[in-house]
Amino acid sequence: MSTGAMETETVGTPAGDARITWHRHATPARAVVAVSHGAGGGIEARDLRALAAALPARGYTVALVEQPWRVAGKKLAPAPKTLDAGWTALWPALEKPGLPVVAGGRSAGARVACRTARDLGARAVLALSFPLHPPGRPEKSRADELTGAGVPTLVVQGGRDPFGRPEEFPPGTEIAEVAHGDHGFAVPKKAGVGEAESMAGLTDAVAVWLDGMFG
Repeated sequence: MSTGAMETETVGTPAGDARITWHRHATPARAVVAVSHGAGGGIEARDLRALAAALPARGYTVALVEQPWRVAGKKLAPAPKTLDAGWTALWPALEKPGLPVVAGGRSAGARVACRTARDLGARAVLALSFPLHPPGRPEKSRADELTGAGVPTLVVQGGRDPFGRPEEFPPGTEIAEVAHGDHGFAVPKKAGVGEAESMAGLTDAVAVWLDGMFG
């Protein structure tokens, strides 16, 4: 299947302008998969780029969302309430194609998606590198945010993520593991697995999960 051209859209929010980079499926897509970045990087993250490259050919439009603080060139993310307000304000733009929207993000972006999913009417949540706890502080669990999403949720987690390894998540959590991956899904050379192979596994797992909901 062919895919449509990439388009960029600026959306005003109370926190400043956000930016959506659309990677569209050329014929009517089955859903919009909207994913935002974390607190320490942008939409150039390897997993976000991989999803944008792979999913349109499999029937899903991908919307890569840059939060206002990132668009403004700031280096530090604001408080969670401000992140949630920015995401909530741009949500109508994500719904504009008239398709179900899967709310997603990596790290801090995954937390935003979980916190707002129910109120915004998200069809599901895609949580990439969910920061279950600060490194070395498992007692500071954020599991309540994840389990409180209120919609079907897939966690994609690196096998050696210091913010929470797959086995640390609550029982019943649907998890796709990126073997040997760290918080950014980087895999050490000694693992014998290249980035292309790791990202293909990640996108395949996400596509299978999406197909289970949208056929």
